[in-house]
Amino acid sequence: MNTITNPVLRGFNPDPSIVRVEDDYYIATSTFEWFPGVQIHHSRDLVHWRLLKRPLDRVSQLDMRGNGDSDGVWAPCLTYDNGLFYLIYTDVKSHKGAFKDTHNYLVTAKNIEGPWSEPVYLNSSGFDPSMFHDEDGRKWLLNMRWDFRKGKNKFGGIVIQEYSQAEGRLMGPVTTIFEGTEIGFTEGPHVYKHNGYYYLLTAEGGTRYKHAVTVARSASLLGPYEIDPRNPMLTSSGSPELMLQKAGHGSLVETESGEWYMAHLCARPVDGFHCILGRETALQKCYWDEEGWLRLEGGGYAPSAEVQAPQLPLHPFEPEPERDDFEEALLGNPWNTLRLPPDPDWLSLRERPGFLRLAGRESLSSCHRQSLVARRQQAFRFEAETVIEFEPESFQQMAGLILYYNTEDYVYLRITHLEQHGRVIGIIQSDRGVYDELLEEDLPLPADGPVFLKAVVNREVLQFYYAVEAGGWSPAGGEINIAHLSDEAKEPLRFTGTFIGMCVQDLGGTRRHADFDYFIYKEME
Repeated sequence: MNTITNPVLRGFNPDPSIVRVEDDYYIATSTFEWFPGVQIHHSRDLVHWRLLKRPLDRVSQLDMRGNGDSDGVWAPCLTYDNGLFYLIYTDVKSHKGAFKDTHNYLVTAKNIEGPWSEPVYLNSSGFDPSMFHDEDGRKWLLNMRWDFRKGKNKFGGIVIQEYSQAEGRLMGPVTTIFEGTEIGFTEGPHVYKHNGYYYLLTAEGGTRYKHAVTVARSASLLGPYEIDPRNPMLTSSGSPELMLQKAGHGSLVETESGEWYMAHLCARPVDGFHCILGRETALQKCYWDEEGWLRLEGGGYAPSAEVQAPQLPLHPFEPEPERDDFEEALLGNPWNTLRLPPDPDWLSLRERPGFLRLAGRESLSSCHRQSLVARRQQAFRFEAETVIEFEPESFQQMAGLILYYNTEDYVYLRITHLEQHGRVIGIIQSDRGVYDELLEEDLPLPADGPVFLKAVVNREVLQFYYAVEAGGWSPAGGEINIAHLSDEAKEPLRFTGTFIGMCVQDLGGTRRHADFDYFIYKEME
């Protein structure tokens, strides 16, 4: 018997939307302020997954300049109908305070790997949009509606409106079809047709430790919807012993042989509370009971760490290389940038072949033009290593190796220039927005030449190292607690995970560049 080991998508991969096309399975997940937008993973067996495509790869589809931390792409929905893939997504411009600026778009493609179309604007009434293709050929957009008014439930219910494929726009009345259960925070809608009923899955409880999947059904798409008497259908709430916490935000897929699986959001706390890896994706096997309600295989409502896989031939993929020598013309799949795509104005793999060259731009506090390239942390224990050539002339010029959560939380092993000491290396930390320099004095470096940088992470503990000759590692300071690189570290809600990568700043505006020869990311578990 083949086994699915959860989470199937480790590290920051939340809000999964799963779809099957013949014998291929795809999961789309949120990316928030990171570019390219939306991650699509591929599997042939539900056991092995690979990152296949990030479809929102140009500014005309996704321009996030000025988007704040945890804004950007929320909860995409990937569907397929009559030879065409449909991807619905929200570009959140602001989510703090009373109002939410949430713009919903649709892109399409005949092939999952693209090219993906220019976006069609849909609405801005709320987030978590989803498309349902009915058996009669009509198409419908669902989303939660945000109600900012005083005294109102902010999560104002699930609304639905018809979408005209021919005209490329929404049409007809907007109907509220579900106001949620007593759990509250009703969002993340998906509709499925099964045995004559329309089933509405929603995420409730908020995307933290009370998160849940709830189910309702109706004989009519527009309702009224009957709530499952045994709701919630899936949750980790009240069960701190479970490995998979925050279970919620589910979507369904039926296999070729008629088995049902649910992809859902989850998280694994590193110290009992803080989830440094961010929110991840797991799979659960489901079935329909005699009354026609969706149930977890094995009973109950708790997510399982291991699940029976469908009886399909296994299709493992080649593991991702641990080392990137920057020999290709474009950045590889694991790499991400903040808010905007790589641009030759600040990132080049060609000016010095075999090196990643980054020109310094704005500070780590910027929501506009950072020069930062990073990949997800996907294991509790890992090592990351790079070597940098960088000759700063001012304390306003910095470059190095960074663990980054957002503009308020990061730990940065950086090289800079000090007036009395010349080129030095030290550690900058921002902890919940509070800036600090962790070494009593920065460590001296030779005036020029390469510097090797390493980060070793063991759960919530980070140790930096540096060397001026290969293999001659010395610790840079002591151990650092990095629990603040997590959703839980600060209110209001934050939604991403930790990234590890390379960055350069030049606050004097002269675009001083740094060259990185390679990057190694090696998991230790």
